[in-house]
Amino acid sequence: MDLGTVVGICVGLGLVFAAIISGGGLLLFLDVPSLMIVLGGVVATLLISFPLPVIKNVISVVARAFSSKTPSPTVILDLIIHYAEVARRDGMLALEEESEKAPDEFLKKALRLAVDGTDADLIGMILRLELKALMTRHKQGADILKQGAEFAPAFGMIGTLIGLIQMLQVLDDPSAIGGGMAVALVTSFWGAFLANTIFLPLANKLKNRSAEEQAIRRLIIEGVTSIQGGDSPRIVKEKLHTFLPPSQRVEEKVEA
Repeated sequence: MDLGTVVGICVGLGLVFAAIISGGGLLLFLDVPSLMIVLGGVVATLLISFPLPVIKNVISVVARAFSSKTPSPTVILDLIIHYAEVARRDGMLALEEESEKAPDEFLKKALRLAVDGTDADLIGMILRLELKALMTRHKQGADILKQGAEFAPAFGMIGTLIGLIQMLQVLDDPSAIGGGMAVALVTSFWGAFLANTIFLPLANKLKNRSAEEQAIRRLIIEGVTSIQGGDSPRIVKEKLHTFLPPSQRVEEKVEA
């Protein structure tokens, strides 16, 4: 569980609703027609904009914003150096057992391809194709959230216009104008609130999470293809260190 995402959402929701409650009451903002216009409009436009299978997949993609399962680059680097030492000492077949203990499915697949004797260039091609497919899925998830952030304020404005039109019908009753105006503005509130508290932050989180995962997978591709290509553990280490900032590069003794 990514505590940053959970805490951020809770703090955002908590402060906004605390301000609402202290300023007059929550029930005024819980207007069912307003929520129907904003949420219903966003769902409808997303269904029009994206294929249904992509919409169905968005839940699992968004769940990644709340996950912290991505291994650290330094952990993966240390593992690959260890694999290079095992391969140099005991041969590539010795990595079959190591692959079953790998903490990442992409790394497991890479090691299995290497153990099967697949050419290093072919391993790189296969893994890069899988990485490209992953990037496409992540981009679709972020795009859906960004579209939701664009549509929500627009439907908030539509709801406001609907409310204003309805309010104009009761101009002969001054006591009803204030309440009608409040209801009209509530729709704009929900549109802006959902866009800036839910949709955009989650889209940015997915973008950052995707960038982290892409960097780790590129590190895996470079490491495993280097091992399969016959590079020594020291050369593998030097190659993989280029993926880390200098502050994270730890000098350790490795087998030549």
